[in-house]
Amino acid sequence: MFDSITLGQYYQTDSVLHRLDPRVKLVGTFAYLISLFVVNSFAGYALAALFLAVMIKLSNVPFRYIVRGMKTIVFLLLITVLFNLFLTPGEVIWQAWVFKITREGVSFAIRMALRLSLLILGSSIMTLTTTPTQLTDALETLMNPLKKVHVPVHEIAMMMSIALRFIPILMEETDKIMKAQIARGADFESRNLIKKIKSLVPLLVPLFISAFRRANDLAMAMEARCYRGGDGRTKMKPLVYTAKDRVAYVILLAFFVVCILTRVFLR
Repeated sequence: MFDSITLGQYYQTDSVLHRLDPRVKLVGTFAYLISLFVVNSFAGYALAALFLAVMIKLSNVPFRYIVRGMKTIVFLLLITVLFNLFLTPGEVIWQAWVFKITREGVSFAIRMALRLSLLILGSSIMTLTTTPTQLTDALETLMNPLKKVHVPVHEIAMMMSIALRFIPILMEETDKIMKAQIARGADFESRNLIKKIKSLVPLLVPLFISAFRRANDLAMAMEARCYRGGDGRTKMKPLVYTAKDRVAYVILLAFFVVCILTRVFLR
């Protein structure tokens, strides 16, 4: 049931994206997400989709594996599309009772669906090609200037890394608990909303207990290893930019400039 969740999971293989510096991938992901809000035409979304398709090809991650993550947001995507479809004012093209669909609503609903889909897929590429440790190092390095204003950069990066690392673990734990409850007669497939909510209670209680136990074990392990934060800590594999990382930055900059030009000239 939870095999469709790819966020936070790392797909181990050899590719151009896997070998890039994690700082490049982190900056690239943020730039790509911002570009989805910069473009406002179908030509711009086509450009973003083409760029994402090239990145997926370079990642060597199977497309089916990446698309599995979309199953978890189908309901959110449907709600977003319906709200934009029926609540956007404009030229009415269909109306029945209090419901009406406008030409502007159809256009806006399609754009929002494309934006959300590309956003999820683009974010998945970063987590699938970068280990949580690499993401932590990249985030901490990029946020280093904030140390001057006494921001706990290392602690923030560590918390994000632990959160990403715990996502697949908790999903696996939830799946195990569900199977154990089903073996004892629990019904998670009921169409009755009240029954479905009640059936989640015996699932959530052991899940919370397991999560707190894992958190306590992690805290004790860090304490046993004399963890005292980031002051004075060194890295076994320090991050160093190479020629291919600089080329990647140039490609990202060119893509972002084209997105801006698309917004200016294609409305």
